[in-house]
Amino acid sequence: MKRSLQGRYKTTSTLGEKVKAFVPNPLPPNPPVEWTSKLRGKFDAALLALGRLDSVSTLLPDMSLFLYMYVRKEAVLSSMIEGTQSSLSDLLLFEMEQEPGVPLDDVQEVSNYVAALTEGVKLLADGLPLSLRLLRKVHAVLLGKGRGSGKTPGEFRRSQNWIGGTRPGNAMFVPPPPEEVLDCMAKLELFLHDKPEPTPPLLKAALAHVQFETIHPFLDGNGRLGRLLITLLLCEQKVLAQPLLYLSLYFKTHRRQYYELLNQVRESGNWEAWLEFFAEAVNVTAEQATVTASQLHALASDDQVRIAKLGRAAVSISSIHNALLSHPIATPGWLVEATGLTPATVNKSLGHLERLGIVHELTYKKRNRLFSYEQYVRTINDGVDLPTNRIT
Repeated sequence: MKRSLQGRYKTTSTLGEKVKAFVPNPLPPNPPVEWTSKLRGKFDAALLALGRLDSVSTLLPDMSLFLYMYVRKEAVLSSMIEGTQSSLSDLLLFEMEQEPGVPLDDVQEVSNYVAALTEGVKLLADGLPLSLRLLRKVHAVLLGKGRGSGKTPGEFRRSQNWIGGTRPGNAMFVPPPPEEVLDCMAKLELFLHDKPEPTPPLLKAALAHVQFETIHPFLDGNGRLGRLLITLLLCEQKVLAQPLLYLSLYFKTHRRQYYELLNQVRESGNWEAWLEFFAEAVNVTAEQATVTASQLHALASDDQVRIAKLGRAAVSISSIHNALLSHPIATPGWLVEATGLTPATVNKSLGHLERLGIVHELTYKKRNRLFSYEQYVRTINDGVDLPTNRIT
């Protein structure tokens, strides 16, 4: 449906230029979303896919292992959209205090994303509702270290920002002036709390994401936090028991269409086109996550069967294998600490795992060796453009 402009333009001055900043109307859309049979079918399919994904958390023997790695994949992808060059391997190396193959600021940014999501889930579990307070707390973690730490982490912006272009005058989009930000965010918070009317969770996530990106309330980190908002909302609304849905890969793959649809919403109120895109993103992403979880479970089970055939050494090797499931790139020293086995036993077990083709040494050095659970990393890393291995 084509509507009128979904807000108003307000002339403001920044960096010596006068620009028209866009102030969005509060949610929900008016007139309401037109639920065609096509749109309703897409939302029904998305909800079914989310149900299948949610059931994964009850089927896997150790959901925490899958979640640990899946969150890190999302952190890499979401940060890639913002221009970082960190891979999943770089992040795992960084977490072991090993030197990654990219600038530390890039990996720190990805690590911050993991910490921000963890903080958001914890705050929800502790009873804090999805609110401005929660978003500011999560943002404080997201920009707490590294290159974003000088851009007022946890505080709404007090200056004008813009999206695209080299200056405000040639920007692709100019969000609300700083004096309008708090009012816009307060109205978004009311919508999140079902005021003026209740909104189904998946629809709420779709609408709220656009509104947050339009307001762009922080100096930095808006894209990453706007994508996190979707997952946190679905967790708070009990659509997902675990934070398993991440749309960054889909948004990255369809980046041009994503930005075009956001602009269509603002300029002509074409919410229906955005909602069809969003529902398809949820459907595809949820199905991919379900398949990945099943593949990782099958891989771990098959490898355990192969290890069990190694006789007396199988107990120690199985212990190493279990540790690699939680951190599939590791040093022998880390594995000694993780398993309690002696260095000699760890090294001997890694030799067995190499001969089975389960692990692969990345460094080929006498000291500070690194090993990768290669197929596990490759499976979780599917869809990430950067290589899984850049260790020299």
